Parts: sequence; structure tokens; C-alpha cells
Amino acid sequence: MESRDQSNRQLGRASCYSNAAKRQSYSPSVIVIGGGFAGIAAARALHDASFQVVLLESRDRIGGRVYTDYSFGFPVDMGASWLHGVCKENPLAPIIGRLGLPLYRTSGDNSVLYDHDLESYALFDTDGKQVPQDLVTNVGLAFENILSETDKVRQEHKEDMSILRALDIVFERRPDLRLEGLSYKVLQWYLCRMEGWFAADADTISLRCWDQEELLPGGHGLMVRGYRPVINTLSKGLDICLNHRVTKIDRRHSGVEVTVEDGRTFVADAAVIAVPLGVLKAKSIKFEPKLPDWKEDAIADLGVGIENKIAFHFEKVFWPNVEFLGVVASSSYECSYFLNLHKATGHPVLVYMPAGQLARDIEKMSDEAAASFAFMQLKKILPDASEPIQYLVSHWGTDVNSLGSYSYDLVGKPHNLYERLRVPVDNLFFAGEATSVDYPGSVHGAYSTGLMAAEDCRMRVLERYGEMDLFNPALGEEDSVPLLISRM
Repeated sequence: MESRDQSNRQLGRASCYSNAAKRQSYSPSVIVIGGGFAGIAAARALHDASFQVVLLESRDRIGGRVYTDYSFGFPVDMGASWLHGVCKENPLAPIIGRLGLPLYRTSGDNSVLYDHDLESYALFDTDGKQVPQDLVTNVGLAFENILSETDKVRQEHKEDMSILRALDIVFERRPDLRLEGLSYKVLQWYLCRMEGWFAADADTISLRCWDQEELLPGGHGLMVRGYRPVINTLSKGLDICLNHRVTKIDRRHSGVEVTVEDGRTFVADAAVIAVPLGVLKAKSIKFEPKLPDWKEDAIADLGVGIENKIAFHFEKVFWPNVEFLGVVASSSYECSYFLNLHKATGHPVLVYMPAGQLARDIEKMSDEAAASFAFMQLKKILPDASEPIQYLVSHWGTDVNSLGSYSYDLVGKPHNLYERLRVPVDNLFFAGEATSVDYPGSVHGAYSTGLMAAEDCRMRVLERYGEMDLFNPALGEEDSVPLLISRM
């Protein structure tokens, strides 16, 4: 392989991509780094705009933090699994609709817990006693009221603080809002679910920014057949090199040179960098010259949360016919919840979803120990639970290809960091959920930033070529097909 290194420096490397030889040598060229939704979207758009594109992906698969596992004999999303915003305004809706992929809606608009409605839960205390549904609903409404009180705290304080600190201030001022006994434990469970939304602990989430994210209308829908068909469709015909971990990006006036782990190099006019924020934070990719300070500060100051999944496949269903099972306890750390996939997909699967510090602690365990811990939580509420026949465990925090699940606002840091992370540096263009100003932490946010980076890149490169009208980009509207939505 070494003897061919020099001849492999140009983009047209036969071992990676098939169409290069057919293309004219003067076609503008781009290297896309990262094969998640943002990278695939950017590569798709640039490829369709007649650019030479090669995509370098460090894993042995595409999709990034979107990963549909089929080892149970049917699809289970071990990464992202919801479409946040089941509506035609969602940029992914045309593709999902065209593919005829069904969605299972788990909430309407403005649910206090974002992705589920209040009536979709069965909560239990650690003795296995079910919490009365009217109590669950009443505490949910109280939680909404308490959160609205934190807005007054925000307006009165110039300095930012954590959501947890703001809650403490609200309870100091308004003793009437304090809850006791079982109600207090249910409140802790609601806080635990909030932490799950941000994949972070409440003592690190910014009061100033926690509610700044835009939510598309239409509620939230689970991808019944998983996200894999979408990523497969978007990647069709692209030139993708798997197991190509990028270690260095050298940007020059004439283009970029990208080095991968085994020393081979790729050159192109520009690069789209669509690697996870956790990977950028780890500085496992060396930039020459180094990125400007404002860009490095944005990388350092954005938070990366962790939420994992432990999926259990059972012989048969033995749990209540609700969307979520929850364990209430005296702290949010001790609370837990299980997503019931049977309701959406018909398969006897429960998914345990730890976030924040709990997820970090579980990641230190072996898969067997992690599954055993999660099953123990289930046994607390359903003592007669049968042993699973299979299980799967994700490791988004320790996986060197992700080093976290998704971005969120840290205490004391400005909300415009997402925008700063997105802004190009010379001929480097940035994409990914952490560069989405309006929709961070979401698949459609990642997808949108890939399209934006592609368009920015296309304009910049063709300006340099002086041939703005040479190519007709294929970034137009897709034909709209209605989404297939089911509900309880």
C-alpha cells in the first residue's frame, strides 16, 4: 500500500470511490469528514451539484450517532430515534414521506416533557407500587408552573446560573410550590426526564438558554422502522471511505490536504467538517494552521451531554400498555425510565435510557454489568419481569468516534456558540447538530446544517473558479408526500 501513497494523493482514489475516473479533472472537489446525517447531507448536495466528493468516515458504517441495530431480528435505533417536529416544515419530512416510513407520535405540541405527553406514563415507586395517574398529571402541571417561575429568576439576575440553582431559589421564595413525599419523588422524575432531553445534569444546564431551542410543530414521532433507510437513501451513489480516521487538516490558499490515520493524504479545493463536537473538543484532529481563537472558544464552551440506551428484547410483553415506564425516587439520579417500543413497533422491547452522570457511571461498567443494572431497575417496579433473551448497550460517551451524545448550553456561556461553530474558516466549512442555531441536538438540525455547509462551500469554491453559473445545484424542494403517523 505504501508504494501507492503518492499516486493516491488526489481525490480520485479507485479503492474508495468509483465515479472519479469518469469525471472531468477540472471539476471542483470537496472532502467531507464525518458520515453522520450532516456529512451525508453535505456530500449528497455537493455530489448532486456536480462536485467531486469523497467522504471520509472513521467508523465501519455510516450514520454516526444515528445507528439502527438489527441484531434482534428487527430495527432498533440505539442512537437518535425521534423525528422532532412531525410536520411538513421538517426538512427530513419529504424524504421520510417519499420512503413511506411510518412514525409513531409520542407527543403533541408543547408537552412539558417535550417528546411525550403526560398521560403516556406509568410511574412506580421503588417498592413496585404504581403512582396514581392523577398524581402524575398534577405534579407534571406543577413542574410546568415551577419552570415558569424560573423565568422570573432569570429576568432578575444578570449572571447566568444552572437550572438546579434557579429551582432552589424558586422553592426558597415560594414554599407553597414545594412538594413532599411521593409528589416530591415524582417531581424528581420529571427533572430526570428534563435532564434526559439535554443529556446533562440540571446543575450544568444554563438557565439563560435552556428554552431557547426552537421546536417545530407537530409533536415528536418515533421512527418505527429506524433511521437506517433514510441514511441509506441519502448516501446512495456517494463515494464513501469507511475506516478512514482523519488526524490532520491542512488548509492552504490552493485547497486542503487531509491526512488519515495510516498516513495517506487526500487533497481537494475545500473540506466540510461534520464530526461530532466531542471529537473536536478532544483535539484528535490537528488543524494547520490552527483554528482561530473564536472558533476554538466555541468548541471549548459548548456542552456535550450523554444519553445512552440499553435495549432489552423479551420473549413476550409483561408490562403495562404505556409508552414510558418510570421509577420515581428521592433524587433525579436515582430515577429512571424505560421506553416501551412494543407500543410503537409491536416488538417486545424496552429501552432503558440513562443520561448525564448516571450514563457516565454506567459507561464504566461492562456491557453485562450495565444490562444487569438496568434490569435491576426494571425488577424494582415489575418484580415478576422475565429475563431478556437479548440486550444491546450503547456507549456514546466513551466511543472515540462520538465522545458524547449531543450538544447543550453550559451555564454562563452565550447561546450564539452554535452559530460561531458553524461559521466557515477559509475553505473549511462546518456542519453537525452542534452548528445548528435553531435545532441543536436533533437529526433534522444536523441534516439542515449539512445542506447549509454544502451551499456555502459551493458558492465559495465556484467564486474562486469564476464560474458561478457553471453548475446547477440540486438543492431544491422535494415533492411533498404526507407522513404516515400513528398514535395511541
